[in-house]
Amino acid sequence: MRRRLMLLAPMALTACASLLPAQKYVARTDWPLEPEPPSHAPASANGPVLMVRPISAAPGLDARGVQSIAADGSLTVDYYNLWAVDPAEAVTQALLDWTQASGVFSAVITPGSRLDATLILEGELTELVADPAHNEARAVLTLVVIKAAGTTLPLAQVRLAGTAPLNGTDPAAEVAAQSAALASVLAQAVALVTHFA
Repeated sequence: MRRRLMLLAPMALTACASLLPAQKYVARTDWPLEPEPPSHAPASANGPVLMVRPISAAPGLDARGVQSIAADGSLTVDYYNLWAVDPAEAVTQALLDWTQASGVFSAVITPGSRLDATLILEGELTELVADPAHNEARAVLTLVVIKAAGTTLPLAQVRLAGTAPLNGTDPAAEVAAQSAALASVLAQAVALVTHFA
């Protein structure tokens, strides 16, 4: 009898498993965060050298999940829709690309370069979120511009904020709007550092 029960147990478990509802597979998507500069000008032969230090991430923005504000005001971090790289890392690369594309600088470098910087740009990404209730996405970046030639001297500390319209609540719309909001911030960042160049 005991042997018969042992033989029937796997069949019973299989029957129970078939009664459970099938879970729908949801694939993860990696989204690029690479806003393109509006134009690409050649580097200025006589321009200053700009160093862009890695942008740090405010608490909560060190994760790759795409963020949005829920109807109740709480923050939602999507597990299935991710930025291809950490947002702060993407912003660092975007600052390098946008400042170089401006044509104002003879070179745009990162720490460890053998070139001597004239100006240093550093900062923190404090917000990158979609807000469906307000039909917009927001990006906020705090930047510090430092004079590096001769005596190191802070020249400005500025909070830059950008928004973009949110046309839908699907992940693709949220990602597109957040990228556009970041592009607005990057344009302001280029104008800021150009002022001191």
